[in-house]
Amino acid sequence: MQRRDFLSGAGVAALLPLGTAQAAELPAVRWRLASSFPKSLDTIYGAAETLSKRVAALTGGKFQIRVFAGGELVPGLQVLDAVGNGTAECGHSAGYYYVGKNLALAFDTAVPFGLTARQQNAWMYAGGGIEALRKLYAKYNVVQFPGGNTGTQMGGWFRKPIKSLADLKGLKMRIPGIGGQIMAKLGAVPQTLPGGDIYPALERGALDAAEWVGPYDDEKLGFHKIAKHYYYPGWWEGGPQLSFYVNQASWKALPEAYRQAFEVATAEANQLMLAQYDAKNPPALLRLAGHGVALHPYPKDVMLAARRATFELYEQEAKINADFAGIYRDWKRFRDTQFQWFKVNEAAYSNFNYFVK
Repeated sequence: MQRRDFLSGAGVAALLPLGTAQAAELPAVRWRLASSFPKSLDTIYGAAETLSKRVAALTGGKFQIRVFAGGELVPGLQVLDAVGNGTAECGHSAGYYYVGKNLALAFDTAVPFGLTARQQNAWMYAGGGIEALRKLYAKYNVVQFPGGNTGTQMGGWFRKPIKSLADLKGLKMRIPGIGGQIMAKLGAVPQTLPGGDIYPALERGALDAAEWVGPYDDEKLGFHKIAKHYYYPGWWEGGPQLSFYVNQASWKALPEAYRQAFEVATAEANQLMLAQYDAKNPPALLRLAGHGVALHPYPKDVMLAARRATFELYEQEAKINADFAGIYRDWKRFRDTQFQWFKVNEAAYSNFNYFVK
């Protein structure tokens, strides 16, 4: 469904459940959805459940999607492959988990010093992001849809404080995507692990530090029981988006009414996840402080070195990766314009309210 059609007759109709006669004419469809996330992370895993429930409601129960948590159907970091090869008709995951296939997939989630959640939505829905990413995902036999956002994430949990750039040398940290590559340039040893595997790795000393999302999910995973130093901001994840993946052949086989129901449900899940995190993170941060967690900003030399290394990597990758270059140039122009606008208005408003007494 074209985004402009949301306000057309077809778009409005898609927001309403199918009538009895219309539903009777359509086939029963049963899909499986492979999630990258454990059920215990109710907000991030819950986006897939939101999708499933809304699709069923909008189609009179004729189109059912069964959700499988990470590891139930396929391992959490194999969702893209599972959807592409038809093991599951659809999935819920993060593009930057798959940068080993193509670094350009990180734009689907977040890249260091990139867009905030609002800016990511603006790029996806109105700035050409969906079109650019669907062209890329077509190479993997997948159709992509925005599927949630956590907002700016925290910078991770550390057993020992990070007082300067030198303290990152040799530090074993769970951090995926391009963020992990930048941490490697700063001297750390990045590792990619699904959410459910992070705590055991921290507990047995296989990790010195780990990042996941933010206070609400991090509290659930119990990182504060092992690592007491909590850093901000997560400069590699200014507005990380999750995505729904659909197998191309499965998508083409769907009746148009089901396609529209699916797309409307993804848009709802996308917005609802961010609202839930914005509501849940503040009280969770207060609870963590009550557990003796020490909150720290990243040292300035870390931030400056990370930013410098980030844009050096982007320019280098754009020279050798046509997919990356094809997205990066337009994305960078969009980012720079967004930052100028937000600096004038949003930042000025926020800084006054947050810092002026």
